[in-house]
Amino acid sequence: MKKILITILIVSTLVYGRKIRVKMATLAPEGTEWHGMLLEMGQKWKKVTNGKVDLIIYPGGVLGDERDMVRKMRIGQIHAAGITTEGLTEIVPDFSAFYVPLAFQNEADIYKVLDDMQPTLEKKLEENGFKLIYLADLGWAYWFSKSKVTSPNDLKNKKIFTWAGDFKWAEIYKKAGYTPVPLASTDILSGLQTGLIEAISTMPLYALAQQSFGVANHMLDLKWGALMAGIIIDNKTWNRIPKIYHNDMIEIAQSIQKKHQATNRNAESQAIEAMKQFGLIIHTPTKEETLEWENEVKKMEPYLRGNVISEDIYDRVLELTGN
Repeated sequence: MKKILITILIVSTLVYGRKIRVKMATLAPEGTEWHGMLLEMGQKWKKVTNGKVDLIIYPGGVLGDERDMVRKMRIGQIHAAGITTEGLTEIVPDFSAFYVPLAFQNEADIYKVLDDMQPTLEKKLEENGFKLIYLADLGWAYWFSKSKVTSPNDLKNKKIFTWAGDFKWAEIYKKAGYTPVPLASTDILSGLQTGLIEAISTMPLYALAQQSFGVANHMLDLKWGALMAGIIIDNKTWNRIPKIYHNDMIEIAQSIQKKHQATNRNAESQAIEAMKQFGLIIHTPTKEETLEWENEVKKMEPYLRGNVISEDIYDRVLELTGN
């Protein structure tokens, strides 16, 4: 009996006394709101686990694009990532629900879809080897361009950024009459500066952080899409962390996320105002131009539905958002 107790104590010491280093990558540049949130989460994880979980963050895409991050998690080079739906669709294609253009025009639209689909998305991530810590919206994606864009035809005359490796979206834009140029997200600024690309769909906060607005200084005030992001950890690493800490770690992450979510919309407005002071020009489409964009999305539907976005997911998003 004494030997059994000693063995249990030794095993417990090995399991609960071992420090677990969690290497996490993100595209968020150092000093941004998203990066600050991850730093805060890491500090609180360390405290709640009595120093056993040490979160090491690699910001600004230093470890590659989001597809690179997913690949590196799969082979164990890193253990976690703060990624957008671009990376999440690499694991579970149904995250493309948030890609339906113009479907999301307010927060209510986003959370109708999120509440409806998150349990299934979370389960599918688990089945593919990843634990979802949280999923939330980062804000709206708008078109930023080097010269004025107010109509689909204006954009068709521009070389537009698409994610490197996302061949389906590049093909869809081609079929719809656009000129997509696949690039790594870390090459966006240099691509704009050299003329390799002339327009990007991104968040104002990212346009400010990456300084891309200094080149692409025209913004179309039309909510092209909702940008979602989540924190995921590979299951092997998550299961190495003693279960007694799991709930606290998730609660910390979600609490920090909610706090930042409350200020996120205001931060977006502040980013736009800051960029305007340095030359950003905002173009608000007329009713006629807005209708042109809506008709353009309808024309793109045959390429989107059943291709990039599965038919049932596409239809469900439109049903939930009232489109």
